[in-house]
Amino acid sequence: MPKQLQQDWDPRSATTLRDQRAAYDEMRQRCPVAHSDYAGWSVFRHRDVTRVLLDNDTFSNRVSRHISVPNGMDPPEHTPYRKIIEPYFNAERMAEFEPICREIAEDLAGSTLQQDHIELMADFAQPFALRIQCAFMGWPLKLQDNLLSWASRNAEATLARDRAILAALAEEFDALIADLLHTRRRAGTSADADADVTSALMQEQINGRPLSDQEIASILRNWTVGEVGTIAASVGILTQFLAANPEVQQQLRDDPELLWQANDEILRLHGPLVDNRRRATCPVKLGGRQIEAGQRITINWLAANRDPDIFADPERFSLERDPSLNLLYGAGVHVCPGAPLARMELVIIMRSLLQHSSSLQLIAEQPATLATYPSSGYASLPLRLR
Repeated sequence: MPKQLQQDWDPRSATTLRDQRAAYDEMRQRCPVAHSDYAGWSVFRHRDVTRVLLDNDTFSNRVSRHISVPNGMDPPEHTPYRKIIEPYFNAERMAEFEPICREIAEDLAGSTLQQDHIELMADFAQPFALRIQCAFMGWPLKLQDNLLSWASRNAEATLARDRAILAALAEEFDALIADLLHTRRRAGTSADADADVTSALMQEQINGRPLSDQEIASILRNWTVGEVGTIAASVGILTQFLAANPEVQQQLRDDPELLWQANDEILRLHGPLVDNRRRATCPVKLGGRQIEAGQRITINWLAANRDPDIFADPERFSLERDPSLNLLYGAGVHVCPGAPLARMELVIIMRSLLQHSSSLQLIAEQPATLATYPSSGYASLPLRLR
């Protein structure tokens, strides 16, 4: 029987869930590699997280019994799938999608930001994330409610570590994708078969064979989890920061091109994604702790990106930092392939938000509510626009 490890902390304690950033900052200082029954080995320091990200032989992405393309794969299996996915986020595709993204952002801003007050998450951030996801994937807008419901239930099951519900939710999403694929096949192929991402994936091949429906569903599920939750969270985080820091808000109103740098720096301060999992393939020492083969590892993005050993005065907003140290989109072979899309979307939506408002102000009598694990950012963000 394996030795029972002591609990260094409780990731689901009331204190942790009340203010994740503060809790993770404290753990990075007190116990930078900490064990819990819930998360396995949590890794909080930037240098330790970077080591995990860059050593795929020792720290495997294979953490689930279910297929996960390509997130849950290691090289060399991961490599050909990654080669298929990367072109969907190249400069040419981003240029093609940019006017569609602008149209969605302007339409939403024009219809939502005419009021004096809004609840930013429900009225603006979530609708943008859902609409932009459907547009990029080529899905009908009627799927928005289903996607939001699915993402919410997936987050709840993730917090509860309810494997049965998570498996059922994966099957539910696969069924949704199967219906979309069936509709496209029933319509028949044409010269315009790659007009949207979903149709294009149906034409892809891996090792000389077409991608299976299960593989396509897994790719689209990973993109949906990554897009819908993190884009909405990012819009909320960015907006709250600008409302709380009027001097930065004015700087970006005066020079919107700075949004490309400023967004990444703000999201370093308060990341939209809390953590990701890995598995040790062999015994290894990390941060002075002995980790055995097969044990779970959880890399904590929020703590790593606020590490004072890497980012001097880490709570301070600065456009002078080395962007290569920011782990917002990860590092190594599993660095987020959708980073160019996410960056473009966030610049466009924040530019529209600034252009369609005269002032972004927090409302003292209606304080924002922080999101809780596995989400980050804000559950609600009441905002004054005038």
